[in-house]
Amino acid sequence: MLYLKMAWRNIWRNKRRTLITMASIVMAVVLSAVMSSMQEGQYDQMIDNTVGSFTGHIQIQQAEYKDEPNLDHSLRINEVLFRQVEETAGVKAVVPRIDSYALAGGLHKTKAAMIAGIDIEAEKHLSEPDQKVISGRYFNSNSEHAVLISAGLADYLNVQTGDSLVLISSGFHGVSAADLIPIKGVLKFGIPDMNNGMVYMPLQTAQEFFGAYNRVTALAVMAQDAKGIHEVAQRLSSQLPDDYKVYGWQELMPELIQAIEADRGSGQIILMVLYMVVGFGILGTVLMMTAERKFEFGVLLSIGTSRFVIGLTLILEMATITILGTISGIIASLPFIYYFNINPMEFTGQAAAAIEEYGMEPFIRFSTDPSIIINQAMIVLVITLLISIYPLIHTKRINPVEAMRH
Repeated sequence: MLYLKMAWRNIWRNKRRTLITMASIVMAVVLSAVMSSMQEGQYDQMIDNTVGSFTGHIQIQQAEYKDEPNLDHSLRINEVLFRQVEETAGVKAVVPRIDSYALAGGLHKTKAAMIAGIDIEAEKHLSEPDQKVISGRYFNSNSEHAVLISAGLADYLNVQTGDSLVLISSGFHGVSAADLIPIKGVLKFGIPDMNNGMVYMPLQTAQEFFGAYNRVTALAVMAQDAKGIHEVAQRLSSQLPDDYKVYGWQELMPELIQAIEADRGSGQIILMVLYMVVGFGILGTVLMMTAERKFEFGVLLSIGTSRFVIGLTLILEMATITILGTISGIIASLPFIYYFNINPMEFTGQAAAAIEEYGMEPFIRFSTDPSIIINQAMIVLVITLLISIYPLIHTKRINPVEAMRH
């Protein structure tokens, strides 16, 4: 306790020196935490876009559907199966979907489009099409003979609300599927791929169109807790027949996981460079502090103070400054992170176009995961404590007479 009091007094004897050292640590924590938060926020956004628009947290499919995704490998559903999945612990919502492709045509143009047959109420838990209507209205029932079309596709085909859309496809077991169906509304998606080629259709209408009565291509499951997906998937897998397969979104989108891991690796390289810059900055401050106190160390040694006591005091001084700087850095980084979480960083022009090419919305919402800030703070803390070994080594080698001549 005595040595701690001595260390506390020493660090405030020269406030300027202490504040410079603390400022270096604060800057290091803020830069690394903000950068990591931005990077992880980008990954969270990619995952949310995928999970929220396509797969859900978990999907239940017919065994062959994953390898051969066509209507012939669709699921026959009934009320018993649906309730069994819905009542499983950890399940928030069950969203039946029938997904396929069709040739969509207007008066003069045609284009391949993805057809999503949706339960109009359950789908609000997944892609939320009711929130994306910019023209017209949302569906009234699952048997309504109408479609909602994405804005990019509507522009390409030169159609609008109230017009009719020609759809031609191949249905269940190869039956012909064709219809002239009214457009009830236009949807605007932030993801370019969806905005340029999506057609939503009420579930029963889609089943009739494809001749796939009482069938869906998948049951998308939204979990109550995104971190408990694995446990929910295991429960579902254990209680469903063998011809039903349960997949987490990671299994359905391995390319996304690989892309994130590759980008995270490059991000770690950038962070390593940042740590080196920060480390040398802190080292320079420590060298300056040690040089300024050379005379002080010489006096202490000449009056009989042991090198162990001087070294212990120095360690306590650096530990105190490091902890204060780290805590201050955490506090200083929070406003930046929470501000850009509430007000995402938006991109415009070429930057926005480049981001949209990857199927993402042109903004970045910072992640507020506490572990990000804590991990970065701990790394800076360790770096600083390692650097603080230098003054300890210096005091072991110092000559009292030469030091007092300094």
